[in-house]
Amino acid sequence: MVKFSKQFEGQLVPEWKQAFVDYCLLKKDLKRVEHALLLGRHATAERCEAGLTAGGAQPTADRHAERAPLAQWLCHQLPAGLFGSSAAKDHGAIHVHRRPMAGSASRGSGGDEYETELLEPLAAADAAAARDFFARLDAQLNKVNQFYRGKEKEFLDRGQSLRRQMDILAGLKAAAREDSNPSLSSGGCSEDESTRYAMTSAADTDQLNEPETTPTKDPCGTDQEDQQQELEGSRTFRRPVPEPKSLGRSASGCGRKSLKISIPLTNPSRTIAALTDILWDELAAQSGSKKCSNPDGSAGKQGVSKTKLRHAEKMIRGAFVELYKGLGYLATYRNLNMMAFVKILKKFEKISGKQVLSVYLKVVESSYFNSSDEALKLMDEVEDIFVRHFAGDNRRKAMKYLKPAQRKESHAVPFVTGLATGCFAALFVGYCAMAHMAGLYLYTATPRGRGGDGGGGGDSARFMETAYPVLSMFALLFLHLLLYGCNMVAWRRCRVNYGFIFESSPAAGGELRPRDVFLACAASMAAVAGVMFAHLALVLRGYHASPHVQAIPGFLLLAFLLLLFCPLNVVYRSSRFRFLRILRNIVLSPLYKVVMVDFFMADQLCSQVPMLRSMEYLACYYISGSYRTQDHGFCINTKHIRDLAYAVSFLPYYWRAMQCARRWFDEGDTSHLVNLGKYVSAMLAAGAKVAYEKDESLASLTLLVAVSSTATVYQLYWDFVKDWGLLQPNSKNPWLRTDLVLKRKYIYYFSMGLNLVLRLAWLQTVVHPNFGSLDSRVTSFFLAALEVIRRGHWNFYRLENEHLNNAGKFRAVNTVPLPFHEEDED
Repeated sequence: MVKFSKQFEGQLVPEWKQAFVDYCLLKKDLKRVEHALLLGRHATAERCEAGLTAGGAQPTADRHAERAPLAQWLCHQLPAGLFGSSAAKDHGAIHVHRRPMAGSASRGSGGDEYETELLEPLAAADAAAARDFFARLDAQLNKVNQFYRGKEKEFLDRGQSLRRQMDILAGLKAAAREDSNPSLSSGGCSEDESTRYAMTSAADTDQLNEPETTPTKDPCGTDQEDQQQELEGSRTFRRPVPEPKSLGRSASGCGRKSLKISIPLTNPSRTIAALTDILWDELAAQSGSKKCSNPDGSAGKQGVSKTKLRHAEKMIRGAFVELYKGLGYLATYRNLNMMAFVKILKKFEKISGKQVLSVYLKVVESSYFNSSDEALKLMDEVEDIFVRHFAGDNRRKAMKYLKPAQRKESHAVPFVTGLATGCFAALFVGYCAMAHMAGLYLYTATPRGRGGDGGGGGDSARFMETAYPVLSMFALLFLHLLLYGCNMVAWRRCRVNYGFIFESSPAAGGELRPRDVFLACAASMAAVAGVMFAHLALVLRGYHASPHVQAIPGFLLLAFLLLLFCPLNVVYRSSRFRFLRILRNIVLSPLYKVVMVDFFMADQLCSQVPMLRSMEYLACYYISGSYRTQDHGFCINTKHIRDLAYAVSFLPYYWRAMQCARRWFDEGDTSHLVNLGKYVSAMLAAGAKVAYEKDESLASLTLLVAVSSTATVYQLYWDFVKDWGLLQPNSKNPWLRTDLVLKRKYIYYFSMGLNLVLRLAWLQTVVHPNFGSLDSRVTSFFLAALEVIRRGHWNFYRLENEHLNNAGKFRAVNTVPLPFHEEDED
């Protein structure tokens, strides 16, 4: 049976861990109480023995007390009435004082704090330990109440804001329906119809905050055709909208209330449209169009964009989902803490024999976190609103959004993973044995020219230029994926909420589970090893000159690309499409708003430069048709293509630098500019490497060593201090951070040393070292694999630091921006 402490640790909200009852610390206090009781019992026994020896006899009651269990001995020593009635149980052992906290308005507001008084200590030696235990218990109860009150207020305020958003949305949708059916609208000018609102669709207020207006619409005016507006605009439209109940006030004539729609600039179209609309509105303002009516006396009329309303509705729906999730976490927080108090009090009763559970439990049950039902009512209200407005009164459909079902674990996945791993191991061993016997990976003096002489050296050079890049590319890719799966296992064990950090939902299929990652790695590498084994067998049988045989590695690469872009719902489609969206955001990084998963993936690409260069070479080899003529030197010796390969080496660092620039533009934090400098130094190091490869002179080597050393020191500092949060001189852990996920501190010191070594090992690729008779490309592959391993090792600490920073702010749900913002307009 699993211990409660393990269940407690496994079910608590990771970001709120510090706000939960510290059950382990209370257990340590209980051990001190138990130790004090045992010491007191032994002291009593020794005194009894001394009295028996001196007086010749021991009283009967003391002999029974010595042999009796601890609880029975306490019953003999404590007053008999203590456990005789319920009143005695409630008031005999402890008394809990309840008083309002400083600054609390009233006793029922949750601003109470509790302090326990021991009316009858266990013994003189045990009183201190018991007092310490109850002082700790009171502190935990006060902490839980304070945190629950704060979080409940936060969610209640969010719920109130969402109610107002729903009122506004309902009014605008009703107005849109009236516009689509002109017969439903009245032609008269009544008092109620004179209410007008100004709707402004603008960019996020942090980026663009210049509200503009366009001519209004008079209900008495002639009917005109509605003009639909695009979603990503910042134009203004005015129209009569039924006044939402939550707004509380109305205006007539030209007096209006401005409701601005904030649309974050998360993609290029919104960014460009917002900038275009700002220019358009400036021109309109200069032309004097911002008036109550048109010069001819009739008001202008513009329609409410259905696209805008759909986008606003989607934002509000997402906000309701996150609010419901947060309220669910709050219910979990309430239940787990209640169970923790019950368990720890039962343990105290078992150790001490004093019946304190009924007394203290009444206090806990009446405390704010357990007695307040505002969050539960709001949870029911959110569920009802979601069912009615976003699910068409279909409760089952609504629960798919609010409570997505967890995917069931299947025993077939581990079985297939093990089978694929065994197949890969067998095929890979056979492949290596065949390649070794053929001497394909040995260094040969045959130059990289056009074609080969048909001998062993030519076959080796041809194979290394065509098939080997495919194998090394897939090996680096799936090694990286395998390390990511291992990181996922480690994050789960350490309670690092990587799904929340990456803004993915495992239940909805947006995040692969570790077993899915391992299955993908094993199956993919088994397929790659099988195809490459067949290709090598055909090459050794003398079919190396056949274009069909040379096209086999290309077909393998094409098959993986087709599977990646396959639109059918097979092979983790949601994860594949999310990966493609992330790649799109990276490639167009200056235009897309950068989130955590985007720059995390861009960092991974910085460690996969050899893979990208192999992909670029293979694309050239097969697209140019060199595989038919076996002119494998064309993509190496052609200047433009060789320069393109160098450009590919710069791209990951350029994308990452552009992401830093965009984050600085969005957030205004100068640390992003310092981080940009790190990637600029990496690009300079790559440029020095290119210069050294073209001209292996002493000057080029000196420049390479100087630039690469500077970039390495820069990167190491950023790894340790910024990304990992280590090397903190004022931390209670020497040269580490104060909060650590791993219990063994030496692991962090070892990791820093390993990261330093692997950084230097990766820099050895600039000198192309040879180990014995191995081909230089084989050694370059192993050094590239070391960089991939370094990145996988870096990933764990990077996300650990991100989790701790987020948990320090107790953020367990995403804050979805709301579309409507109310403003007064003269």
